[in-house]
Amino acid sequence: MITQTEALQKLMALCSQREKCTHDVREKLLQWKIDSEAQEHIITTLINEKFVDDARYATAAVKDKFRFNKWGKVKISWFLKTKNIDHVIIDEALQVIPDSEYRKTLSELMKQKHNQIKDTDNYRKKAKVMRFITSRGFEYNLAMEEYQDNL
Repeated sequence: MITQTEALQKLMALCSQREKCTHDVREKLLQWKIDSEAQEHIITTLINEKFVDDARYATAAVKDKFRFNKWGKVKISWFLKTKNIDHVIIDEALQVIPDSEYRKTLSELMKQKHNQIKDTDNYRKKAKVMRFITSRGFEYNLAMEEYQDNL
């Protein structure tokens, strides 16, 4: 078992390497079997020393999940909710995605998927594209609009 001071030092090192949220830190502390009073002290210290910031984490996660994973806002929002990030912070973080880039990514993904599908029935082809796009976390209404305009 590690001490409170060792846990704090390990977490400071961990948080300086990679963005972490309070949920991730709490999980790590539970894994190390640190008591709840010490957990709160460590988390407070990490927040005060700016090692942990849920808003900063959310913004970084939004950028990464959109740019690299090509996720839509619905899926990104769900991901952040699983990390117990406040909905106000999530809404603010989602604003970093430029609308034009969001629509461009949606359109590109739809065209790629549309071209991959071998089915000749247009109705089934559209249904497969829409299922794929919504599974990526893009809004259904926006996807329908994009489908009508570009495919």
